[in-house]
Amino acid sequence: MGIGKVIIFLINYKNANISTVKETFFINQLSKSYDIAVPKQGDFLVKNRYTFEIGGKNKGYKQIEDISDSFVVADDIEVGFGNKIPLWLFGFLY
Repeated sequence: MGIGKVIIFLINYKNANISTVKETFFINQLSKSYDIAVPKQGDFLVKNRYTFEIGGKNKGYKQIEDISDSFVVADDIEVGFGNKIPLWLFGFLY
């Protein structure tokens, strides 16, 4: 269990929302080295260029389909394809 999950569960273990856990992990891994903002579409804007939408293995591109340089970051997948990246890979950035 990563530190982001530990913090969330310690603060509110009975109501820890899995989406919040995923987004916290993503921000934790990238915020050390990159500027992150909240865009109008998608979950996060990194380096004022790359839009990321965080979700599970069935998360689609609908929310970000018209945005260039956009990616879906999906939990519960081992290998990425197209513009879908496994969430676990971001663990190597820290």
